Amino acid sequence: MTGPLDGVRILDLTSNFMGPYASLLLADMGADVAKIESRDGDTTRGVGPRRNPGMSAIFLHLNRNKRSLVLDLKTPDGNAAVRRMLGSADVLLHSLRPRTMAKLGLSYDAVHALNPRVIYCGAFGFGQNGPYADRPAYDDLIQAAVGMPVLQARKQGPPDYVATAIADRVVGMAAATAISMALYHRERTGRGQEVQVPMFETFAHFVMGDHLYGYTFDPPIGDWGYARMMNPDRRPYRTTDGYLGVNVYTDRHWRRFFELAGHPEMASDPRFADIHARTANIAVLYDFLARTFATRSTAEWVQLLTEADIPAIEMNTPDSLLDDPHMKDVGFFRDEDHPTEGRLRTLGIPQQWSDSRPDVRYPAPRLGEHSTRLLAEYGFGATEIEDLLNSGAAYQADRAAADDRERSRP
Repeated sequence: MTGPLDGVRILDLTSNFMGPYASLLLADMGADVAKIESRDGDTTRGVGPRRNPGMSAIFLHLNRNKRSLVLDLKTPDGNAAVRRMLGSADVLLHSLRPRTMAKLGLSYDAVHALNPRVIYCGAFGFGQNGPYADRPAYDDLIQAAVGMPVLQARKQGPPDYVATAIADRVVGMAAATAISMALYHRERTGRGQEVQVPMFETFAHFVMGDHLYGYTFDPPIGDWGYARMMNPDRRPYRTTDGYLGVNVYTDRHWRRFFELAGHPEMASDPRFADIHARTANIAVLYDFLARTFATRSTAEWVQLLTEADIPAIEMNTPDSLLDDPHMKDVGFFRDEDHPTEGRLRTLGIPQQWSDSRPDVRYPAPRLGEHSTRLLAEYGFGATEIEDLLNSGAAYQADRAAADDRERSRP
């Protein structure tokens, strides 16, 4: 047994970031994920640095612990193959618009008829009971729709996107959580079900818990937007030789910091007496912090603040994070040998488990690397698999390489 989801069979019809991140989280927990791709492959196979076509950095990090099966679902044979596989699958995860799934004959009703125990999870742009139901969606669009660029603008000027695929990954986490909950419900009741995880609503839930703020009340009590989060001075603090992340937050933190800074009298100032008053005067405090931290080195401040039990940490860059002593000791970044891509730096599984410990079982797959094996595991005979490959409804990477070698012989 490797991971708490060992034995759960997932057919993954997703591509790009959101869906593959959801299936990555499930695969890391032990689920057997069959990544069903078209002959063109997942779009992220071409995103970022690479040693070989189709095996980019982004793809490698999103698709370990999965196996790749190429099926052309627009062909009768390819479509029939995935429908047959659904009979023994536990989960179907897709990121296509529902009308597209219906055109493929893979609506929830159709899949439920094949396997009433299946968990059918769609992660797509918008809830299907609203006017945006059929719109396409990507991370940038959802950030814009929820107002994230405007929140960023209150900090730094023109509207701007967060510098990571935050909507895709947050919604991917939500999809993985929803599937796990649906599996738990099935364990109790024996019933499968459809779960829809729309990006717009899910990301709005993530963002607006902070930023509905004064609009929480009807009529509003003040403006929208969590003031502390949007203050332009909420940023790492410059020291004499670098930058420092600090969160002086509780009453105790502030009393201790005022003493360290040589201004114990500030603890009795009513503007800073409790979290409500400090939030209202956060701009004054941020300016005070910036001036204070500029007087010592990063190492000095880390030592002083740690001794005072005030949360602080040296700011890393992506390259210095690789050498962070904590990350080194916990083994988060690992060097591994990929069968085709050579030596790679990979990301560890963050959680620690006392039982059912998850692990990395498969490196990110080449396109169609496991087609033959997966079809066999789902009950297809050798002749049936050969027919699928010969018709073009399926594709096997090694077979194609062998055919290319044969054609190249003089």
